[in-house]
Amino acid sequence: MNRIILHEVGPRDGLQIEKTTVPTETKIRWIEKLASTGIDMIQFGSFVHREKVPQMADTDELFRHFTKPTNRPAGVVLTGLVLNEKGLERGLACGVPYFCMGVSASETHSRKNTGMGTEEAAGRIIATAKAALAAGAGVQVSVQSAFGCSYEGAVPEDRVLDLVRRFLDAGLRTVSLADTAGHANPMQVERLFVAIRSLDAGVECAGHFHDTYGLGLANCYAALKAGVTYFESAFAGIGGCPFTAVTGGNVGTEDFVHMLQRMKLREDVRLDPVLEVSREAAQFFARELPSTILRTGPIPAGSAAAGGTGGGR
Repeated sequence: MNRIILHEVGPRDGLQIEKTTVPTETKIRWIEKLASTGIDMIQFGSFVHREKVPQMADTDELFRHFTKPTNRPAGVVLTGLVLNEKGLERGLACGVPYFCMGVSASETHSRKNTGMGTEEAAGRIIATAKAALAAGAGVQVSVQSAFGCSYEGAVPEDRVLDLVRRFLDAGLRTVSLADTAGHANPMQVERLFVAIRSLDAGVECAGHFHDTYGLGLANCYAALKAGVTYFESAFAGIGGCPFTAVTGGNVGTEDFVHMLQRMKLREDVRLDPVLEVSREAAQFFARELPSTILRTGPIPAGSAAAGGTGGGR
């Protein structure tokens, strides 16, 4: 199995839906702790309209802070989300080295999220992605609502694959499928990612799963089986898209990493700092957050991977 790349999106996808704004100083402290864990990528925020998503109003400031040589985390790729050309301009101006951008396969979700239909959004995002590459930045493109939509229901798989083909034809080689509404099931996940790899064996696939209906980790495992190597998750399992009818949190970073480590994968990642951030977030928002491992704690290292012979049920 190829090395699994862990992309922490809590500072962006995790916080964007919260009503209580997290102070910039607190975000900086949380990001510093997350950067100390061995996680590969951290998404600081999105370059969107400040009035529509107030929690992201300090994204430019965060990047200006962390792109200073004295503050840049070693060994961590800093990423930001953009929805259009203006967002890219802002991101390039504050030194973002890696951009994530996407198109919703749901016409309704696309209009609620970006004010554009899927066709218009696809044309603009592909042009924006090419501009980012030309500027020397890394790029990941995604198909949002790839597994279903809380407004439209089932999303035809051909529509998802058509968007992926357009990305590949444009020379965009890192492609994510995002389960924005949390509708995915493991068989569907495996089928779609296998179909993408049949289009281009060299594509780098990423998975972004929400746990709205309790299938987040099962879908991550299905994606692993299908050869996906990039995974996005959020500390404490917080977050969700504010432009869906039913909102659910992301797969929790500590839950996913704990699962991988029980499978003898990514044992280099330190869970304690992730859990520290999750506890601080639970205290800040004054409520219990969704992560299972935050509640139970991890199984101690060295414990047997399989159960014993006892008859308890």
